[in-house]
Amino acid sequence: MTLAHAYAAQSATTPLAPFTFQRRFLTARDVAIDILYCGVCHSDLHTARSEWGPSVYPCVPGHEIVGRVSEVGTDVSKFKVGDFVGVGCMVDSCQHCQPCAQGLEQYCDNGMTGTYNSQEQVSRANTLGGYSDHIVVSEKFVLRISHREKALAAVAPLLCAGITTYSPLRYWKVGPGQKVGIVGLGGLGHMGIKIAAALGAHVVLFTTSPSKTEDALRLGAKEVVVSENADALAIHRNSFDFILDTVAVTHNLDPLVTLLKMNGTLVLVGIPSSPNPSPGAFGLISKRRSISGSMIGGIAETQEMLDFCAKHNIVSDVEIIKMPQINEAYERMLKSDVKYRFVIDMATVL
Repeated sequence: MTLAHAYAAQSATTPLAPFTFQRRFLTARDVAIDILYCGVCHSDLHTARSEWGPSVYPCVPGHEIVGRVSEVGTDVSKFKVGDFVGVGCMVDSCQHCQPCAQGLEQYCDNGMTGTYNSQEQVSRANTLGGYSDHIVVSEKFVLRISHREKALAAVAPLLCAGITTYSPLRYWKVGPGQKVGIVGLGGLGHMGIKIAAALGAHVVLFTTSPSKTEDALRLGAKEVVVSENADALAIHRNSFDFILDTVAVTHNLDPLVTLLKMNGTLVLVGIPSSPNPSPGAFGLISKRRSISGSMIGGIAETQEMLDFCAKHNIVSDVEIIKMPQINEAYERMLKSDVKYRFVIDMATVL
């Protein structure tokens, strides 16, 4: 076992602070990774503060991990020491249910193993995440990174924000000739714009903040609509093939539903702290519209996303912070005071 240096929450009400613990021994199929960068996700904050149900403490968050392979098990074939790799939101699954057999480990019938605050499949020990200097992960759940080395910090959020937006865009076959809406310009929304634009769609941002127009156009949107402007919304009624809603605060879905054309789909990826109002039935049945949801992708799809982003030079817009700044970063996240993702330089964990 090896001693890991990390930052952890010891309770729902205490700030994250230095913490040391033992990482498990390397098995034949494991990869040991020295963590270089770890993105900061809203999920980290919610989990550290037990806002999505009771968390297990100590809690070491972090599931947007980029690092360098430091050691490999005897049976590892896909990676070698020195490779740049990533670890996303999960580190294992049962691997024998139907979703796992289809490469959809995120929907594992028996519960996928999250990178933190989750039970390991065999030992049932609580997983401890990427706010640490190294990690040991099964080869099956390690991802190859082909971006240039100088982009590695900005690659980290792709492991959550990138795949969370890429997966539904790919599943609903977004591409050239389609009109696609992205609701919200934050950590998820800005990745949704970049990826949808790279897929060839005509992208429209919906935002409550007119000040975000310039940024949205820079990121790849062709139009920006202030969602509180009823007249602006009316112009776009019945015209969207697909809308990706990234907003994580409670809001009314009905105005968005009316923007969909026949057979159009509104997909939710944001998780509000309290439920959205139930949508009206008429808006759905009048045009055979659908409301659906999506989360991260499986390992194969996440690798596909990383390769797609490398090919199209897509990374996240990030602000790099030092590990001791994490509590301040959490407070700034709550105020949406970041463009658009914090990434921790893990060399500063000590």
